[in-house]
Amino acid sequence: MFTRTLRAGPRVVSPGLRRFSGTSGEGHVEDAFEPTASPRLSNRASLYVHWPYCLRRCTYCNFNKYIPGEKNDLTMTACLQRETDTLLQLSQVSCITSVFFGGGTPSLAPPSTVAAVLQTVSSRAHLSDDAEVTLEVNPTPAGKSRLEDYRRAGVNRFSIGVQSLQDEDLKTLGRDHSSSEALQTVEEAKRLCPGRVSLDVMFGRPAQSIASWESELRELLRVCDDHVSLYQLTVERGTQLFKQVLRGEVAVPAEDVTAEMYRCARRTLRQHGFLQYEVSNFARNKAVSHHNTSYWKGRQYIGVGPGAHGRFAPLGEGGVVREARTQTLEPDVWIREVQQRGHGTRRRIQLGRLELLEEVLVMGMRMTGGIRHKHWAMFSPQLGLREAFGSSSEVQRLLLNGQLILDDRGLRCSWDGLAVLDSMLPALLVELERQSGQSPKSRPR
Repeated sequence: MFTRTLRAGPRVVSPGLRRFSGTSGEGHVEDAFEPTASPRLSNRASLYVHWPYCLRRCTYCNFNKYIPGEKNDLTMTACLQRETDTLLQLSQVSCITSVFFGGGTPSLAPPSTVAAVLQTVSSRAHLSDDAEVTLEVNPTPAGKSRLEDYRRAGVNRFSIGVQSLQDEDLKTLGRDHSSSEALQTVEEAKRLCPGRVSLDVMFGRPAQSIASWESELRELLRVCDDHVSLYQLTVERGTQLFKQVLRGEVAVPAEDVTAEMYRCARRTLRQHGFLQYEVSNFARNKAVSHHNTSYWKGRQYIGVGPGAHGRFAPLGEGGVVREARTQTLEPDVWIREVQQRGHGTRRRIQLGRLELLEEVLVMGMRMTGGIRHKHWAMFSPQLGLREAFGSSSEVQRLLLNGQLILDDRGLRCSWDGLAVLDSMLPALLVELERQSGQSPKSRPR
């Protein structure tokens, strides 16, 4: 669908104190709280809840989503509750730090579903009154009309899929809202959750120019709250947009044009007080996404709902190693499995030391603050960052050309390096494998 690195990249934190810091005007957000317990056996996790249904499929979308054949809100709600209860028991976590309702179109779910899931969480684990609870919203009149009910159900942060402020582009993308409807939804969300509204915006759209993107950014900054997420549109095989591009019906901007769009957005947002804290995420007034930061920090998370992913150790059945878990994709099949055995986990893979470090590296390098030595040591007490990457000639080249920084603070990208992170990760991953004593494997580029 679209990625959040450059080619700008699942959606995808600790509720500890946070502070802003930076040098040379390149601010970044740091987490002032680091748990002392082993990350493999943490008693804390975030929760992702997937609502798989949409009223229509956008032309660019290849996410796990379905057009419902019949209304089954009560059944879906009951199954989401049951799977949440089962996986919370299995994980043995005592604290849920944040909850994120994604999809699909979760703003199609009844507000009572949100309330029911949050009640289930609270019955099994501690969910503080001020824990971040985010709901993705499709900015249609129907979505807007439900915002107040979602707020009463327990949501305290909205992520609004604006995508574009150009009506013609919204039609091309297959969106079912207009720019004016999106702006009205943003205003209502800001009224209900001031300072806790995020806007999702897409660039690299068909026929989009740098000049039109600059103009759109100026309009966006007049209406946005304190958080913006940028996505670069990518043309995914099998989508309607892919077929349109293949037939020559639409054309997307060239790579050098989208690269300049990304640079332009970063400069413009910084000039207006937004600090970039991750490849695609920008915040002012400390309005970072705590939930997504938990992914980038390599912390445990539980995924509930059709196709959801999770990373946690199943302590409830004697497991002590973190697992990568995937729930069954198809909603109807998932419902049957949850009704029969309490959960719809389709695949579970134990993460070895190298696999875990690879995830910590790939996710951590997305943050402007990168990976601190202390944080890396929680996952790799024997092999430090300097030992893992300091002797590589390729990494040395990246350090010398200023794209990568390895110092007393840790490992991170420079301002320019963050824009080309995808091109640097293969070298870092190969070196990590080499230093971990395992033969490098060929990787997709």
